[in-house]
Amino acid sequence: MSEHLRTALALAASRIPVLPLRAGKVPFGNCPACADNACGGRPNMKTAGPCACPGPCHAWAAATTDPDVISSVIWQRAWARASAVAYHPGGAGLTVVDLDNVDAIMWAREHLPATQTVATTRGEHWIYFGAMGSANGVRPGVDIKSTMVYARWLGHGTGTPTALPDAVRTLVVTKHVAARPAPQSIAVPAWAGGGACRHRTPAYLDRGIAMAEQRITDARSAVHTTVYRTFLAVLSTHGRCGCLTDTHIGRLFTAAQAKGETARHCTDAWTNARTTLGL
Repeated sequence: MSEHLRTALALAASRIPVLPLRAGKVPFGNCPACADNACGGRPNMKTAGPCACPGPCHAWAAATTDPDVISSVIWQRAWARASAVAYHPGGAGLTVVDLDNVDAIMWAREHLPATQTVATTRGEHWIYFGAMGSANGVRPGVDIKSTMVYARWLGHGTGTPTALPDAVRTLVVTKHVAARPAPQSIAVPAWAGGGACRHRTPAYLDRGIAMAEQRITDARSAVHTTVYRTFLAVLSTHGRCGCLTDTHIGRLFTAAQAKGETARHCTDAWTNARTTLGL
């Protein structure tokens, strides 16, 4: 049994989904049965859920905790050629803050709570309990690895994982809010009665945002559609008077990501809703 296979089985026993990586820290390519999406699987790994192929064919989606799969003949062939073991953080209920350089590490020490820390080639992985949407480049030298991505297993490091802080979730929300046109830049038509915003009472807007968050949270199916329709409803009511702030929009994005939506989908859904309404 190879060292990588032993490591993978030990991680799987701890309910951490694993997969082999080949040279260059990249996943194994599709097998012949999965080539060109012939299997109907997920060659681009954009869809949540496990891979049905018996081989490690679909990157993070192939990650598993099943020891029979991990030690199967087809996987053993991959382990024999593997250069590293990877795992799916989100599948284990974890989030990895990937700090790529000294400046990023110094920033984390100042702004994030202490947690389990693992040394990497150029920096550190800070590991927290709790899954969220993944995103690269949330600030210089900082990536977030959780759902629908893989991370290299580099050992247990030091310390104990602590709860995922809001400061990490905000990094992803802030990145994608910054990527869209700022709400206050929307051309706002004058309202009757002197142009005063009819939502100037904070309670009215806060109640609307809270109801929108709850609608997303309560979704049991068709989450994509629910998120879009909720964004559309919020914008149809509040989008033309200039009262929405980044904080309000961030709350909606966070609620959607808690249901498994990616930050990219949140941004696209928001942009599409604005376009539909002519904002």
